[in-house]
Amino acid sequence: MIKLIAFDLDGTIGDTLPLCITAFGDAVSPYLDHKLSEEEIVRHFGLSAEGMIKKVAGKHWQEALKDYYILYRKLHVLCPEPFDGIKDWITELRQQNIIVALVTGKGERTCQITLEQFEMLDCFDSIATGSPDKNIKTEELLSLKNRYGLPSNQIVYVGDAVSDIISCNQADVMCLSAGWAKSADIKQLEEYNKGYVFSTIQSLKEYILQFEASI
Repeated sequence: MIKLIAFDLDGTIGDTLPLCITAFGDAVSPYLDHKLSEEEIVRHFGLSAEGMIKKVAGKHWQEALKDYYILYRKLHVLCPEPFDGIKDWITELRQQNIIVALVTGKGERTCQITLEQFEMLDCFDSIATGSPDKNIKTEELLSLKNRYGLPSNQIVYVGDAVSDIISCNQADVMCLSAGWAKSADIKQLEEYNKGYVFSTIQSLKEYILQFEASI
């Protein structure tokens, strides 16, 4: 029986990845000798915004980070709401006494901005944000196990990236891949997590219901 479901944020709860990329490029590029490409930005995903900007903006990282926060909030008009149905599903899960956690690589400040925008600050029993130094999702998943005293087979993680699959494997937690964002690479997700990639929130909900019924 699943007792805890942890969610990623960008690309899973909301279609915020284009927003992150645009804000990052617009904030950091003025401090460089060229405009950052999407490929250059995505290469640093896994770290919080602070960590990404430190790596890219060098000595100007503090100014760039300040600009990033301003732009990130302003550009949230590009993604004013979470994916349709995700908020209601999370409410249903909690009503069924399933623990719902958020485990994201986003820093605390941008996570707060997005959850405020989505009106989802009170939707999670536990929130873990990212580190400027490294991807810590494996550590956070292990921490959830210890915090709630749950075995691996009672926890699942829902995320949209290959790195999420790798983190889950390292933490011995099932990863259910979210493929409903426009940015989702379904083919690549299937290569790493065959049979556990879902193109809609509804299809994932149905899988979990069937999984629970089969136990």
